[in-house]
Amino acid sequence: MSEPILKMAGVYKSYNPGRANEVPVLQDCDLTLEAGQVVSLVAPSGAGKSTLLHIAGLLDTADSGGLQIVGQDMGHAGDRLRTDMRRMKIGFVYQFHHLLPEFTAVENIMLPQQATGLKPSVARLRALQLLDQVGLADRGHHRPSEMSGGEQQRVAFCRALANEPELLLADEPTGNLDPETSDHVFSVLMDLVRTTGMAALIATHNMDLAARMDRQVRLSKGQIL
Repeated sequence: MSEPILKMAGVYKSYNPGRANEVPVLQDCDLTLEAGQVVSLVAPSGAGKSTLLHIAGLLDTADSGGLQIVGQDMGHAGDRLRTDMRRMKIGFVYQFHHLLPEFTAVENIMLPQQATGLKPSVARLRALQLLDQVGLADRGHHRPSEMSGGEQQRVAFCRALANEPELLLADEPTGNLDPETSDHVFSVLMDLVRTTGMAALIATHNMDLAARMDRQVRLSKGQIL
């Protein structure tokens, strides 16, 4: 049996650790994602879901507990290994697309690939293929300001998938879109995840979207239910 893509065990995180005003954010959190699973993370604002995603994505560290990504222990990994893992194994999508405004859609998707040393010609070809998958084959040479919010978010999905990650983390990826556009963009995201077989953890307030995923986990008072 293959290793899970993501395994968090007993993760604890607080603000002001060790001080009298310490505030626990995550307490004894356990979470496992297998390849091909799409899991929703549902929690009210301020419950710690962004913190959990940042720890899973190696953007932050837990105070205690275990973290494995594709079978590799990351709990005590050094900066170099964490950076390499983020670059090659993890894709991020946020509520706001964070595309670089001076670059075209194709160039935005090429950048993370070129950061790994890929030739521009190869990176461009993959960028064009991804844009075609999300229905934006004709928008590759447009800058973000020349695209709608839904189009920009689809480009952000493509950028997150550019290096073929095994783990996708998304923080309210459709929260800035109107309901119709949100539904369309979410369908595109699900199609991309299904075709790649990666594991995805998607934080959302939208219970209708959450119900369309393989399973739901809830974060309440710092604990995963």
